[in-house]
Amino acid sequence: MLRWIRQQLGFDPPHQSETRTIYVANRFPQHGHYVPQRFADNRIISSKYTIWNFVPKNLFEQFRRIANFYFLIIFLVQLMIDTPTSPVTSGLPLFFVITVTAIKQGYEDWLRHKADNEVNGAPVFVVRSGSLVQTRSKNIRVGDIVRVAKDETFPVDLVLLSSDREDGTCHITTASLDGETNLKTHYSVAETAVCQSVSQLEALQAVVECQQPEADLYRFVGRITVTQHGEEIVRPLGPENLLLRGARLKNTKEIFGVAVYTGMESKMALNYKCKSQKRSAVEKSMNTFLIIYLGILLFEAILSTILKYAWQAEDKWDEPFYNQKTEQERNSSPILKFISDFLAFLVLYNFIIPISLYVTVEMQKFLGSFFIGWDLDLYHEESDQKAQVNTSDLNEELGQVEYVFTDKTGTLTENEMQFRECSINGTKYREVNGKLIPEGMTDDSSDGVCSSFILPCFPSNQIGDELLFVKAVSLCHTVQISYDQPDCLVGGGDPFSHANGHSRLLFCENQYKLLHVLEFDANRRRMSVILQTPSATNNESLRTLVVACRHFSPEEYDDVDRRLNAARTALQQREERLQEAFSYIEKDLQLLGATGVEDKLQDKVQETIEALRLAGIKVWVLTGDKHETAVSVSLSCGHFHRTMNILELLQQRSDNECAEQLRILARRIKEDHVIQHGLVVDGASLSLALREHEKLFMEVCKNCSAVLCCRMAPLQKAKVVRLLKTSPEKPITLAIGDGANDVSMIQEAHVGIGIMGKEGRQAVRNSDYAIARFKFLAKLLLVHGHFYYIRIATLVQYFFYKNVCFITPQFLYQFFCLFSQQTLYDSVYLTLYNICFTSLPILIYSLFEQLVHPHVLQNKPGLYRDISKNSLLSFRTFLYWTLLGFCHAFVFFFGSYILMGEDTTLMGNGQMFGNWTFGTLVFTVMVITVTLKLALETHFWTWMNHFVTWGSIAFYFIFSLFYGGIIWPFLHTQDMYFVFVQLLSSGSAWFAIIIIVITCLFPDVVKKVFYRHLQPTSTQKSQVTWGGGLSFSSE
Repeated sequence: MLRWIRQQLGFDPPHQSETRTIYVANRFPQHGHYVPQRFADNRIISSKYTIWNFVPKNLFEQFRRIANFYFLIIFLVQLMIDTPTSPVTSGLPLFFVITVTAIKQGYEDWLRHKADNEVNGAPVFVVRSGSLVQTRSKNIRVGDIVRVAKDETFPVDLVLLSSDREDGTCHITTASLDGETNLKTHYSVAETAVCQSVSQLEALQAVVECQQPEADLYRFVGRITVTQHGEEIVRPLGPENLLLRGARLKNTKEIFGVAVYTGMESKMALNYKCKSQKRSAVEKSMNTFLIIYLGILLFEAILSTILKYAWQAEDKWDEPFYNQKTEQERNSSPILKFISDFLAFLVLYNFIIPISLYVTVEMQKFLGSFFIGWDLDLYHEESDQKAQVNTSDLNEELGQVEYVFTDKTGTLTENEMQFRECSINGTKYREVNGKLIPEGMTDDSSDGVCSSFILPCFPSNQIGDELLFVKAVSLCHTVQISYDQPDCLVGGGDPFSHANGHSRLLFCENQYKLLHVLEFDANRRRMSVILQTPSATNNESLRTLVVACRHFSPEEYDDVDRRLNAARTALQQREERLQEAFSYIEKDLQLLGATGVEDKLQDKVQETIEALRLAGIKVWVLTGDKHETAVSVSLSCGHFHRTMNILELLQQRSDNECAEQLRILARRIKEDHVIQHGLVVDGASLSLALREHEKLFMEVCKNCSAVLCCRMAPLQKAKVVRLLKTSPEKPITLAIGDGANDVSMIQEAHVGIGIMGKEGRQAVRNSDYAIARFKFLAKLLLVHGHFYYIRIATLVQYFFYKNVCFITPQFLYQFFCLFSQQTLYDSVYLTLYNICFTSLPILIYSLFEQLVHPHVLQNKPGLYRDISKNSLLSFRTFLYWTLLGFCHAFVFFFGSYILMGEDTTLMGNGQMFGNWTFGTLVFTVMVITVTLKLALETHFWTWMNHFVTWGSIAFYFIFSLFYGGIIWPFLHTQDMYFVFVQLLSSGSAWFAIIIIVITCLFPDVVKKVFYRHLQPTSTQKSQVTWGGGLSFSSE
């Protein structure tokens, strides 16, 4: 119970040991001093809250926001001291915001709980007490032997013990983990592979030692010790022996495995990555504006407090005859009185800080993100994939991108390698109609030996070398064929896949025993297999580009086998020892030839890169390919132009050499500043440049129109992105890729885009947005990014504007009431202004506004420049909206004052108006003006815009009539009774409302017309063009 409580509170201590020891079937040693290790149970918990901690944890997270915390303080101040407004005016909006957010987060967490319960309650079979027992997934313990049947998913991370196959292998797919749909073969060790029945497994005495849980899906280091007839046999365990939770069993009737990682310690759960919180430029601007407005609030509160005491310096105003002080008030401390008055003014003006801004922004981002998924132009029909949004917090950042960093293979290209030609023993062959034809010959004229499957046509006198080349290509792989699909078989059998540890080549009727696989890795850039041929042992390597082999004698193979087994059974530094063994094996190779494959460019890549360039976005290609291949692709996709001056920073061997080359490149750029430059840099030179010469390297890069980085390691990609991101200009960066090697780059950039390609789903899972093809990036940025940015920029500015309009008359009113802290508006109006009367029009605007038609934005990428560098949220624009709010507030207040200041008998019967009527008149003018101001800013009108714009004004009038026209029994006081009805019955009041609204908005209309005609922006010109009905092709 205590451990459960500690787990719930997050205090459960981590594992102390670097490795874990697992006794198969939980058959622990019998000696008394053994203490079993403690492991997590098999429950998956993706939820954030429990029924016990939801309220405190959610409140804690919400009040970490400065605006929420600020209003909580204001609410508490209103409760503790005598303030001019009711605590309800601050408490109700705060309660509304907190409640709406809590309901949203609670519902999302309830869905996660529901999904968790389905997973944790799934039925599974385990071996216990000599029989197969059905239980629930959450009850599996580390050490249990679990049975999984065909097409079922693995409920835990299992070490494979046996399968229904004699060799103990099985096939799985890991589509739910990394998106790869190809079959993978996993193996059991020979000593456990024979245990295919429950009774044999129950008698099995084995111990698994392995590393503690880690998130890497492709890394597992362990060993299994099997005791047979009193003898301990140790076998290595690697990723090929581990069946991951979430993967699915295929082509195998059933398997048995021992649970090694359970629940939240499984690799799938450890990959439930909490991505680092990225903040958009708009959010940062919003926080800056909040601080400025907080300064305005403090200034107004301090000024009002000082003026109050300055005014009360005269006795007639300090204690007038109609408001005598009590004895307690006379004897109270002046300092405490000053603080109390300051807090009271703070409460009076606190609505200048818009509490509902946060919840409106959240709703806008959440609802607006659906438009990306609904956009049929971002839907890829061939793969049946639509764009997806993994985080809605960065929608507007799509409109601010200045640098795009893209991978090459699978991002710019299709990642479909088509065999085109090869070189064998110095002779070049090309593929023609499925046959290999020597250069200079045609298919019809060849008289060599032609296989019925691979169809090579070689001269008869060269068949030995060529056949060895074909064998190497055919045998050096890990391909598995799914026999669930009959059409996979060609000619009645599979000529390439390894079955039962053997490979059979139909075209030469030979069988080869697979002894070892030396897996591919990014450092060696190769894979090898060691095979036993009918006559010898070969090592065949480099399945792509270069093909080579090495022959081993039996004695040499024994040495190789010993080295590999020693490295693979090591629990410490296994990767380093394997690298040493691989290096020892992969030397003295006999070159057989080379293959040439073609990876086609994706559709419309060149057009997309050109559109990004016209939009003012610089494109960098970061790839692991060699220099020649990368440059060729850059030229073909339009990243480099034929007329561009290509600069190179390649094969630099020292810091001094690198620095000198960078200086030479910088001089060449200055000398040839008229033409465009492109830079090519390799990974080794980049490391030197970033070590000591970052500033010089950045200067060269920024003066180049396009940059190509080749032979890049994954972490180098992230470092390049970080270098640009943290440069003095602080540009907004976007990284796009499709593979696991792009994840670090995607997470480092301000915006990360994953391509749903053929290299799994790791990039998609770790991205902010995911698209099926590179060409969709153009619309994502130029259209959706443009719309999101202008919408939220206007939303933020408008919120501050309407709150300045709201509170400034309150401040001005204090000059006419001796700073007595009398409120100008009724408490209900104070409460509902941001929640009801002015909230919906700006929300609908921020969801549907379009300055120009989407087709115009796509056809004129240059319009993207109009909103670059956060131009709509610049300090100048912020100052304009703030001053506009102050100006309108002055007009509201003094326009109403001019009407009522000298003569308040505005009724025909001579009845006088009071202060509540004056405040209501100001409030009415304000609601109408700020709503119509937004209408003037709206360019794209839908029925919803009309409904909420005119409906908000109508709702204010209807609500006020009901609120002031009826005596409500639950209200303690009702100062507004019949006030609104009397106000609307005065013709002078109606005249004043119309005049004041026109006075406020007319200069704004004149300014818009003036600027549109004399200094129109590119966007405004496009609005005129589109409105005039001109076709795009004519422009």
